[in-house]
Amino acid sequence: MRAWNYSAGPSMIPTEVMAKAQAEFCDFNGMGLGVVEMSHRWPEYMKVAYDAEALLRKIMNIPENYAVLFEQGGGRGQFAAIPLNLLPEDGFADYFVTGHWSSCAEKECAERYGKTVRHECFHKNEDGQYVVDFSQMKVTEGATYAYICLNETVNGIEVFDLPDTGDVPLIADMSSNILTRPIDVTKFGAIIFGAQKNIAPAGLTVTIVRRDLLGKARKYCPSILDWSVLDKYESMYNTPNSFAWYMAGLAFEWIEGLGGVQELERRNIAKSDMLYDYIDSSDFYKCQVAKSDRSRVNCVFNLNNEELNQEFLAEAKKRNLLGLKGHKVLGGMRASLYNAMPIEGAEVLVKFLKEFAQSHGGK
Repeated sequence: MRAWNYSAGPSMIPTEVMAKAQAEFCDFNGMGLGVVEMSHRWPEYMKVAYDAEALLRKIMNIPENYAVLFEQGGGRGQFAAIPLNLLPEDGFADYFVTGHWSSCAEKECAERYGKTVRHECFHKNEDGQYVVDFSQMKVTEGATYAYICLNETVNGIEVFDLPDTGDVPLIADMSSNILTRPIDVTKFGAIIFGAQKNIAPAGLTVTIVRRDLLGKARKYCPSILDWSVLDKYESMYNTPNSFAWYMAGLAFEWIEGLGGVQELERRNIAKSDMLYDYIDSSDFYKCQVAKSDRSRVNCVFNLNNEELNQEFLAEAKKRNLLGLKGHKVLGGMRASLYNAMPIEGAEVLVKFLKEFAQSHGGK
C-alpha cells in the first residue's frame, strides 16, 4: 500500500512517472541498460536531455532569449551563484524577504559576496496572521538585481502578485511552486528551482536566465556555478545528475498529458482550498497565514493544543499519512500538496483531521 507523503521535499513523484521509470530502469529503449548507467555523452542520452529541455520550454513558454541550465547544488548553491554571476564587487542588490528561505538567500549574499538592501516584506496583521507587505517591495535606486522567493515552504506563504522592479532584473526562487501555476517568464531576469518538490528526485537544479545577463560572473566564480560556462557546454560541463534529468523529462511529459500547468493550477487550488476551508471552520486547528497569502502547496497549521502534537503525528503515521511535522524553525504542522499529490490526498488528510479533532472534543 502506497503511503500519503506530505513531506516538503523530497516529495511525491507521480505514480505514472515512477512506473515508466521502473519499466525502463534495466532496459531503456531496448539498449540492454538503464539511463542510470548510461554515459551522458552518448547520443541516446543527449536526446533524453534535449527532449526534456524542449518540453520544459514548451510547457512554460520559455522564449529563446533565455538559457535553460540543468545543474546541481540545490537552492543554497544558487544563493551563492546569483551574486557570483550578477553582482559587481562594488554593487548591491535588493532582497525582498518573505520568510525563511529568502532570509537565508539574503544572508548568504550579505555575509560572503556583497552589499544587500534587506526589505522585510511580511508581518502580522491585526488578526495576528502573517501577510505579505507589498509596500516594502520597492527597488533601491542603483540596485543590480532584486531577489524574491515566490513560495516559502517553511512559513506557508506564497507571493501571487509580482513587484514592479522596472529595469532591475527580478530574480526568483521558485523551488517549491514551479509548474504549479502559469507564470510569465519574461517578467524575470532569472528563475531558479530545485526539482525535488514538483518534478523529479533530489539533486537536480534548474536555472532559467535571460541571455543578456550571462557573462557577468566574477573572476573567482567557480566554473561549475558560472551560468555562461554551463550554457556554453549545454549543462554538460561536468557529469550532470543524469537520472534526475531523465526523470524530469518524464514529469514534463506527464504534465503535458494532463493539460499543462493550467490544469495543475486548477488541481492545486482545489486541494489547498479543501484543507484551508476545513481548518478555518475548526475550533481545533488554526492557520497563522492570511487567506490572501497562503501557499497552495505548503499548508502550514497548528493544533490549538500543541501538547497533542506528538500524538497527532503518531496517529497520522499509523494511517500512512507521512511528513506532516512542521519545519523546526516554526514547529506545528505542514502538509505539502505538490503537483503529484492527487485530490484524494487532500480528502484523506481532511478526514483524518476531522476524526482526530472529534476524538479530542473538537470539531
